[in-house]
Amino acid sequence: VQLQASGGGLVQPGGSLRLSCAASGNIFIISFMAWYRQAPGKERDLVAGMTSGGEINYADSVKGRFTISRDNAKNTVYLEMNEMKPEDTAKYYCMIRSERPRGPAIYWGQGTLVTVSS
Repeated sequence: VQLQASGGGLVQPGGSLRLSCAASGNIFIISFMAWYRQAPGKERDLVAGMTSGGEINYADSVKGRFTISRDNAKNTVYLEMNEMKPEDTAKYYCMIRSERPRGPAIYWGQGTLVTVSS
């Protein structure tokens, strides 16, 4: 299984970016898709997650500004980021939980860097 993330870059405060993450390979059933982020010197934290049933949760710091969505046909998860702030600067990682015949497995993308700066 491979996860290919894209869409990171430099954006000014108040601006927007859209991240994409496409999963490929022997995925089986994806029960959960999420975005995490890790700023320099900090732990990797959940930004937003979505279950296969459509339940969504967001970190308090991004509620009302970020939106997670998924395209099941394309095995792709998106993160729409609006009203961005300098504190959103981090490397963003996508993650999926795959329900495989021998049990669940977690897969991570390679990360895409997001920098919010004027």
